[in-house]
Amino acid sequence: MRTFEPRLLLCPDAASAAVEAADRVAAALREERVIGLATGATMAPLYRRLRHQLAGHPLPPRGVIGIALDEYVGLRPEHPESFRAYLDGAFVRPLGLTGEQIVVPDGMAGDRLAAARRHEAAITAAGGIELQLLGIGANGHIGFNEPGSPLDSCTRDVSLTAQTRAAQIASFGSADAVPTRAITAGIGTILGARRLLMLVTGEAKAAALSAALAGPVNPSCPASALRLHPEVTVICDPAATSQLGTYLDRKRAPETC
Repeated sequence: MRTFEPRLLLCPDAASAAVEAADRVAAALREERVIGLATGATMAPLYRRLRHQLAGHPLPPRGVIGIALDEYVGLRPEHPESFRAYLDGAFVRPLGLTGEQIVVPDGMAGDRLAAARRHEAAITAAGGIELQLLGIGANGHIGFNEPGSPLDSCTRDVSLTAQTRAAQIASFGSADAVPTRAITAGIGTILGARRLLMLVTGEAKAAALSAALAGPVNPSCPASALRLHPEVTVICDPAATSQLGTYLDRKRAPETC
């Protein structure tokens, strides 16, 4: 199994890390590339910067430009905690796009296997993903690929771990309201993108980032699979690197932004 060393870019703080990542996404969009879109709190400042970057410079009209990583099962698209609603508010409407220019897994589908296959087909029909944007969960998940996910997995229906669901209680208001399942692009699907860009900020993600970069490449830390891809950039703040001491001692000093 051949592995690669991701490019590590260390920014002074979380805000500047989000700016650096957003500028790269904006550049890809201006080049009319298809972007794989992530959601969550880490991504919110990135999308704010992206809106600023592209203000007054509308994207040229074309087909699909954004493909979401995942969606909760059982949430209607208009539900405020659905990823469709998140991306509509953070990406689609502010950039003057239409709903047809973004693809999100169908979490309301009666046949979730068929919905997953449609999502894979949509990626292929769009010509593949040029730049896949990623965050990382505290347990090392990427998308909703929880620990134990096969490294060659494709888009599929998955069960969410208790740890992942607990992290969403504040957003949903109660543990019972947090969905138990999601449709997610698989690790193999993610690795099919031509370039990967992971944004990691905060001490809460430090252990996961350490496992991803310095631990073994195996399903126990899904994000470790990024080391199987030759074009990966990890943008982070000092808090996120707080458990990378030995790794950084062995490697060259990270680039700075």
